[in-house]
Amino acid sequence: MNVRRIQAIARKEYYHLIRDFRSLYLAFIIPLLLILLFGYALSLDVEHIPTAVVDHDRTPQSRDLIRRLDASVYFDVVAHPASSAALTELLDRNEVILGLVIPPGWSADLTADRQSPLQVLIDGSDPNTAGNTRAFITAFIAQENERRLLDYLDRQGLERNRPPVEGRIRVWFNEDLESRNFIVPGIIAVIIMIVGALLTSLVVAREYENGTMETIRSLPVRAGEFFLGKAIPYFFITLIDVLVAILMGQVLFGVVMKASFWLMILASAIYILVGLSIGLLISIKTKSQLVANQLAVLVTYLPSLLLSDFVFPQQNMPAPLQAVSKLVPATYYIDILNGLYLRDLSFLQLWPSFLVLVVMAALLSALNIRALKKEGL
Repeated sequence: MNVRRIQAIARKEYYHLIRDFRSLYLAFIIPLLLILLFGYALSLDVEHIPTAVVDHDRTPQSRDLIRRLDASVYFDVVAHPASSAALTELLDRNEVILGLVIPPGWSADLTADRQSPLQVLIDGSDPNTAGNTRAFITAFIAQENERRLLDYLDRQGLERNRPPVEGRIRVWFNEDLESRNFIVPGIIAVIIMIVGALLTSLVVAREYENGTMETIRSLPVRAGEFFLGKAIPYFFITLIDVLVAILMGQVLFGVVMKASFWLMILASAIYILVGLSIGLLISIKTKSQLVANQLAVLVTYLPSLLLSDFVFPQQNMPAPLQAVSKLVPATYYIDILNGLYLRDLSFLQLWPSFLVLVVMAALLSALNIRALKKEGL
């Protein structure tokens, strides 16, 4: 390969980039917006659940229960309807997710050490939120029962018996259970596909539409030189986006990488090459910027978002989709990111994912060179 010819092609593509405002907008502005939107708006944590409480008892004990419920980080008591019918209307209008009804005589039953039932109503429209709400309110009631039991034992002068099974829970890797700790690294994989694959999907197709591909065929340029020259400017642009995403994740969201920064750069460089190769291959085969752009979204962005274990767990997918997800490059890159950001792993633990990405990059590069040779380069 001739380095000067590669430089000439890369320089030509660089000049086109700096003159094309739309390409620069796609390369820099959209990734920044994605980081901000995903970091702030996308959260899988269920907190501050809108709650309404119907208090038919109206005693200090019932008010103390409501105060404890509102003090929890998981519940916000936003309404005190006068009746169960009014509570039903709030649930129907989607103004609250949880409804709690305290019946008359509830505190009297507690004082008399009798069963004191509470009615709990949950909006099940969103199964994920409803399931978490059910778990939180069940845990809250269990804590209340334990507190009441201890009060009863104290009144009776009895000692508390230790439970036969005591679970001592310790959370590893994502100790705070914050969803942004894996959302922010995962969005880097999506950004690379957007900038790398979508931009490069227009590169060769633009040459065909502008009629300059015939001129390029007449030049003493080989397929490999043309491929590298076209890919180099977008490689560095995408790498800059990765560095900006790492910095914004740390400054804005406090997501700090636990493992080696240079291992992250190595993984990103390989993954960027995969994304660029996919985009260029689409551009060579379609020869139309409109078709190439739509196909790149379908082939790169959507699988990276939906099938890569980023938002939706792969183990919950049907077996055919699980098989398809193994072909998505983002699956392996996100596995590396989780290992570097959350688990503090080294190359010895992550080498299988690195190997898959290297094989993908080599195969896709070879397919690009072969396709360019068929086009006369």
